[in-house]
Amino acid sequence: MDEEEIDKVVLAYLDKRGFKQAGLAFQQERHQNCKGSDTSSTAQIDPEIAKQILAFSEVDGPAQYQEGYNKLRSWAYSSLDQYQHELVRVLYPVFIHGFMDLVAKGHISEARVFFNSFRGDHEMIHARDLQKLEVVLSPSHLEEMEFARSLRQSKVSLKICQYSYNLLLQYLHKSQSIIMLGIINEHINFQVSPGQPSSIADDAEFVALYGSGQDAADLINQKEIHWGLLEDSLEEKLEKNGVSNADSEKADGELREGELEESKKKSVDGGKQATTLKKLKKDKIGSATTKASRSESTAVSGAPHAKPELALPVISPEVEHSILDDLRNRVQLSGGALPSISFYTFINTHDGLNCASISNDGSLVAGGFSDSSLKVWDIAKLGQPNEYSSLQGENELAPNGQRGSVSTGERPYTLFRGHCRPVHSATFSPFGDYLLSSSSDSTIRLWSMDCNANLVCYKGHNYPVWDVQFSPLGHYFASASHDRTARIWSVDRIQPLRIMAGHLSDVDCVRWHANCNYVATGSSDKTVRLWDVQSGECVRVFVGHRSMILSLAMSSDGRYMASGDEDGTIMMWDLASGRCISPLVGHNSCIWSLSFSCDGSLLASGSADCTVKIWDVAASSKVTKNDENKSGSTNRLRSLKTLPTKSTPVYALQFSRRNLLFAAGALSKQP
Repeated sequence: MDEEEIDKVVLAYLDKRGFKQAGLAFQQERHQNCKGSDTSSTAQIDPEIAKQILAFSEVDGPAQYQEGYNKLRSWAYSSLDQYQHELVRVLYPVFIHGFMDLVAKGHISEARVFFNSFRGDHEMIHARDLQKLEVVLSPSHLEEMEFARSLRQSKVSLKICQYSYNLLLQYLHKSQSIIMLGIINEHINFQVSPGQPSSIADDAEFVALYGSGQDAADLINQKEIHWGLLEDSLEEKLEKNGVSNADSEKADGELREGELEESKKKSVDGGKQATTLKKLKKDKIGSATTKASRSESTAVSGAPHAKPELALPVISPEVEHSILDDLRNRVQLSGGALPSISFYTFINTHDGLNCASISNDGSLVAGGFSDSSLKVWDIAKLGQPNEYSSLQGENELAPNGQRGSVSTGERPYTLFRGHCRPVHSATFSPFGDYLLSSSSDSTIRLWSMDCNANLVCYKGHNYPVWDVQFSPLGHYFASASHDRTARIWSVDRIQPLRIMAGHLSDVDCVRWHANCNYVATGSSDKTVRLWDVQSGECVRVFVGHRSMILSLAMSSDGRYMASGDEDGTIMMWDLASGRCISPLVGHNSCIWSLSFSCDGSLLASGSADCTVKIWDVAASSKVTKNDENKSGSTNRLRSLKTLPTKSTPVYALQFSRRNLLFAAGALSKQP
């Protein structure tokens, strides 16, 4: 290659990069050199230098992206199995940024070929991201789409061991793949750890948060939160009453011991005395069980107390007495004492049921349908076979497998009309006197169970509202929408009190903390956030899911949170640290509902795979941090039992205050 060809290549490169002044200066210098010396035309350039200049001149060619990525992909998949899963992580961010670079430079057709050639490698885990990027057809789309813009402005954090990191650097330098090296340098932040690579089973956080970065998430998670129960809560009152009655219980116990000893001495009426002896022993065992139950309750309520940040509603004495009665009669659950379960099956729904909700005591069941209707069943009335007869063509509810019925003169349910589009969520108030529903018509409606009428229509969201949830004490509620925001409302105001924005995609589910000071939201951006209801500020970001979040649940003491995603993975989080305690693997389809038992010892999960699973939470939460550090991995929750339905995906789960588990779902067409 002679000097003239080299000059043309350099000029073309400068023009391509937009260095106009440098190009003009180079041309002027070239003309002066040509006039001053005739020997320059015959001079030869070192072949190695010419090769490097040609490589740089072709570095932005669209073919280089396809070739460079294909070589990187082949190298990663041919690596040793021990390091392969860490090296393969690099491919997805390189793939999406390579595609967006081609689009930004105007190589649209080449970008489509590149995208379609390699999208199959990432379809299983990143299907939703690829669907969003698939519609990018011009550089202007990259600027208009917030998801693409956030990707280009941020770095992806990847965890990788030192040896895998060295292997990657060695490959990039040896292959001289300038494009791949540039993408990795600009868009990936490696968190290099010493020692051996992490196992695939423990690789829950394989890709960190897009948009704000892992460093920003860690910074947010350093904020202080008060996760304990509220001061003067009903649980605390019950605990105080238990302490005040301890002396009287002790006296009763001593009296029973005396009666037991006296009955042993008497042996005249053998049969009668034996009966008395059994009764006294039974009473003694019952007393011991009660004490154990209260000790467990004390352990739960031993969490640090928190002051309310919202003006809480006043609970009437009748309702308070009823709740305290439920708490006193609560069944203590454990790995050896599983809950009783009542399952309500919707039949003849014709695939029209979108959501289901069960009141706290299980007496009412609500269903939201695609025809914009909301229907509420009174379970007590369904148990009266003589009052109702069958009516074909209507949606029916069958408790515990029994077929529902309808009277000839009236329906077996209360029909609520008001929404004009499909209903996506419904939730009963804590005391069962009100019902909230949300719809694709972007509204939320409050219904009275006493008047059977719509009381208020709340308007604030501009897009479909996917979820709505009452606070644990009522009066306040939270909503989640397609507009990527969650909002806090009170029943006596038609405008939201707080708007919580920060998710990069739909907010799909929302859940209140036990002390009403925080609200958790799950999103299609694969993250869960915890918000302070007083300030509207995000105080925790939970990263680790690989697909959209569909369900959330809070433990009764407010310390733990569970989240379920579209892939069937459940993750247990410690709210104080913001870290994952344990991933729960067992379901093979979407997790639509989660619920902690009222004593916090068990977690129930309902899935589209037509099963309910019971998990042992207490065993995992008792592991200390020192034990966790010694073991080197998180302690996984144990699945206690799997309860399959005949062919009914589980839409809703609800533990009552007495720890009875209610579930609901719609019977699907059997294969």
